[in-house]
Parts: sequence; structure tokens; C-alpha cells
Amino acid sequence: MEVRRQKLPGSGAPWNEQPASPEEFRVRQLRARDLLRGELDGRDLDQYVEQRVLTTTLDKALNWARSNALWPATFGLACCAIEMMSMVTSRYDTARFGAEVFRASPRQADMLILSGRVSIKMAPVIRRIYDQMLEPKWVIAMGACASSAGVFNNYALVAGADKFMPVDVHVPGCPPRPEALIHGILKLQRQVQGNPDLGWRRRYGAEGTEEWPHPNAPSLGDAAPAVAEAVQPSATPGA
Repeated sequence: MEVRRQKLPGSGAPWNEQPASPEEFRVRQLRARDLLRGELDGRDLDQYVEQRVLTTTLDKALNWARSNALWPATFGLACCAIEMMSMVTSRYDTARFGAEVFRASPRQADMLILSGRVSIKMAPVIRRIYDQMLEPKWVIAMGACASSAGVFNNYALVAGADKFMPVDVHVPGCPPRPEALIHGILKLQRQVQGNPDLGWRRRYGAEGTEEWPHPNAPSLGDAAPAVAEAVQPSATPGA
């Protein structure tokens, strides 16, 4: 019985793509076996390694690790905290995204979820907790109350947590469902990785529709004479 050993034909498809046929899948298995046996050499070995090695920068690797290990602080403000608790249950399972490790100490957390209305008396406490958290750290304003005071917009509340601390993601709703909070966490992950989602103004080409004055808009000093003329009452004849 004569045994012939010949090299397998190489597959040009990358290793992370699904094989197009059972024959190609078998070829990949046999090439992996040859690698373990040390029988791949020369150009075949170089091609096998080039298809399976990824190169990146240290910053991208760190950001990828941070985005998949966001540790929220065990901190709830009001009714939105009930929805925040639900995201770690088996129904939603934020362990898939590495954000289920709620820490009782701010020195062990790097994500703060403001789940509820922020009163003026509570603002200094929240700021102190934020200052004690690990660097880098991120903040999610969950619900309408933490974003803009919501339906409880009165003298006792802060109209948006971004008045006294930086906020990375705003999650709308009153209260938002756990799916909405998970969507906000996914948006924060892409932001940490350096690939943030486009804002709706940029996505739909709506720059210049902001409520505040646009940088290219004429200043108030240029429009002052026209405004004064418009608001000045017209002189009555014979006055």
C-alpha cells in the first residue's frame, strides 16, 4: 500500500468567514491539523498565520476591554431604579455586555446610572460619588427626570444632570424600559471604543436647526438696528 502525502489546496477566504462548502470546511480542518503537527512551513505557514492574526493599537485594545467591562455603581434615585434593577435579570441579562457587576463602592465602579429625578439637595451628593469613581468613568442619564426634570419640573429639582456633571448618554422615557437602558449601554460601548453613533442632526443633514444661535448666524449687534426699528412704535402724524 502506497501512501502519498500532498499539500492541501489553500483557501483564500479569511478564517472568520463561514466555509462555502463542506469540502472547504474539511480543508480548514486538515490544515489546522497540519499546523499542530508542525507540517506547515514556508509560504503555507505564512499564509495561515496572516489569515488569523489581528493587529491593533494598545489604546484600541484598552478601550475594547473597558467597553466590555462597564461596572455600574449601585445607586438608584427614584422610580427608574426599578427598571435599572430589571436589566440584570435573566430576561435581559446585561452580563452579555459585561455590565452586570454592580459595585457598592464608587471606587470600584466606572459607570454611574442616574435613574430618577435629581433634587437640588441630592446634586452635591451625586457629584461627590462621581468624583470618587474610577477614571475613566461615564454617566448615563436614565429617564426624562435625570435628563430635563421631566414631569416633576419644579423649583426643587435640577433641570438635567448635565447642569453639574458630564453626561455621556441620555436615555429618554418615563420610565424607560430595561431594553432602552440596554440600548443606551450599547451606545456608550461604541462611544468608549471610539466609534460613537452619529447624532440625528448629522445623520439627517439637519445642521443649523438648533434652538441656540448658530456659529455662522449674524450677531445680535448686526441685527440690533433692524430689531429696534421693528419694535419702535410708528410716529403719529402731527405729533
